[in-house]
Amino acid sequence: MRPKKKTPDRRGVLLKEQPFTFRQRGDGSVAIFWKGRRVQVLTGKLAENFLAVSSDCSGQELQLLMAKASGNFRRGNEQSRR
Repeated sequence: MRPKKKTPDRRGVLLKEQPFTFRQRGDGSVAIFWKGRRVQVLTGKLAENFLAVSSDCSGQELQLLMAKASGNFRRGNEQSRR
């Protein structure tokens, strides 16, 4: 039996679904979205650094970058839709 391949995304969610997207705004800020909902807005130096790094990333690397930039936004404040 082969050992499992170690990836930064242990559950594989970011690779399969790719839930994160981002959009650069006219004022230079960057809005990060998770499944279509805005979760973080980066401004100033953070936005510049994000755009510089994101130009070199693709696929799962970009998803991980956006996950780290958005922070820990999902912790008990979500409401399930019925």
